[in-house]
Amino acid sequence: MSLPAGRHFLQIPGPSNVPDRVLRAMDMPTIDHRGPEFAQLTREVLTGLKQVFNTEADVVIYPASGTGAWESALVNTLSPGDRVLMFETGHFATLWRGIASELGLQVDFVEGDWRHGVDPAVVEEKLGADSEHRIKAVMVVHNETSTGVTSRIAEIRRAIDRSGHPALFMVDTISSLGSIDYRHDEWGVDVTVGGSQKGLMLPPGLSFNAISAKALEASKTATLPSSYWNWQPMIAANATGYFPYTPATNLLYALREALKMLLDEQGLDRVFARHQRHAEATRRAVRAWGLEILCLNPAEYSGSLTAILLPENQDADRLRQLILERFDMSLGTGLGKVQGRVFRIGHLGDFNDLMLAGTLSGVEMGLAAAQIPFDKGGINAALDYLADNP
Repeated sequence: MSLPAGRHFLQIPGPSNVPDRVLRAMDMPTIDHRGPEFAQLTREVLTGLKQVFNTEADVVIYPASGTGAWESALVNTLSPGDRVLMFETGHFATLWRGIASELGLQVDFVEGDWRHGVDPAVVEEKLGADSEHRIKAVMVVHNETSTGVTSRIAEIRRAIDRSGHPALFMVDTISSLGSIDYRHDEWGVDVTVGGSQKGLMLPPGLSFNAISAKALEASKTATLPSSYWNWQPMIAANATGYFPYTPATNLLYALREALKMLLDEQGLDRVFARHQRHAEATRRAVRAWGLEILCLNPAEYSGSLTAILLPENQDADRLRQLILERFDMSLGTGLGKVQGRVFRIGHLGDFNDLMLAGTLSGVEMGLAAAQIPFDKGGINAALDYLADNP
């Protein structure tokens, strides 16, 4: 088999491209994870993470995928038989629901069409009807990676407050952290879940919980079993710069460098604006092609990715396979209910205008090669937008 010339375009919505600076940071000798140099590393990454989460609260780091951080959020705060309110915004919200059910929680799962985010009015209605306060937590995926739909967390928080309900508020930011504006403290989130492999520009392998004082208090009476995921040993060890078990040292080197890159980009607001600019350019290309954006509400468009719906008689996976074979570019597959109907363009992390131009060129050439009916000019529409909005 001959290898293709040039670079591979990894344009799935995570794991995202790992910058050279981060790769070089990982290429360091392992150090004593009980020594003073490691303690300094721990303090630096925890300080940087608090800035990215927009919080003064505790943040803990697990050597795990985001799935581990999902479980940690649940087992530290809830007890068997507790009722939780969750929303079907896509594939990953459904997976989080599955973990909750497997742990013995009663899940009130609000059905959705995978084209809209969580409706704050439904949150208020559900909590307002729960006069006995049986619902112990409201759980929302901020940016649904399978659909490109971003739920409005600040509005959901206001809906919870209007209901006067004491439920914990838990949010998954795995594909939004470091890419889309997020405010753990200001938005009154009790547990925020994050992962390393998307907006933070690392390989997979680290996940996070940001933990409010209310969530910490709830952990004192929670009775779901936890050992590896237990917050208390983590927080106690982190206070001295260490971990209660062997940490992923070289990934922490990478995290420190990635946080420097984000915070050095003239502020996180500029990082978020960069993502929104590339997202809008992508959407303009999609519209020019005559194709449909899966997300129906412009207020919920994702800055991290765009999911594109093909006509009913077209196979999105066939298109993806052709683009991979001919142009050496990976695009995100449709998951769950939209499998075969949708392909996803990731435009998050270490990403710039020329990378977007190359990505959209690959998609346009792929649409033509697959003989999918479309209008030419998507690339030009995107480039015009980028030129007019430097």
